[in-house]
Amino acid sequence: MLRTAFALMVASLIGFGSQAWGLEFTADRITKIDGRTGKANIYYRDNMWRIEHHSMGPVNVSIVRKDKQVVWLLLSRMKHFKTMPYNADQDLMVRERLDGEVSREEIGTETREGHPTVLYEVVTQHGERTEVYYQWLATDIHFPMKLARKDGSWIVEYQHVKLRTVSDYLFNLPVNFQPLEDFNKETEVKEPGM
Repeated sequence: MLRTAFALMVASLIGFGSQAWGLEFTADRITKIDGRTGKANIYYRDNMWRIEHHSMGPVNVSIVRKDKQVVWLLLSRMKHFKTMPYNADQDLMVRERLDGEVSREEIGTETREGHPTVLYEVVTQHGERTEVYYQWLATDIHFPMKLARKDGSWIVEYQHVKLRTVSDYLFNLPVNFQPLEDFNKETEVKEPGM
């Protein structure tokens, strides 16, 4: 009787722990979309993530806050940010199962970044649209190290993946950044007096 009670307690704690703790990690991400390659650092927690872009351009950092339904684009050189509405298409595909997954077939095994992986062919269905992916899923950390559309038009690969706690600081706006809308208002006010 005591063993059964203990087993139920442990099972409930394990169940509670798996629901309470979500996925948190840091990684380097390489994307190849229609022949263009992009690199970024990713800081991820279930309902928020930060992407530090390595490409040249005005936006250095994107912070996605699914919990607030917003995306902040940081323009570091100007110390301004632009607020955009969150869109589910911006979600990172970092779960074992893909949204809309209808089938999964194991193709083989491979080692990627020192992690043993299983290569799957995964079919997803979104309304009338069917897409086929190859997914390299690390069996030791249960993380998709690489995901590619079967036609090769889109590939995302994660390197230096570290499952660890990520600071809240990374998902908040810097205190000294101003909304880009305020910058536009300042230039409108200055223009007539020129």
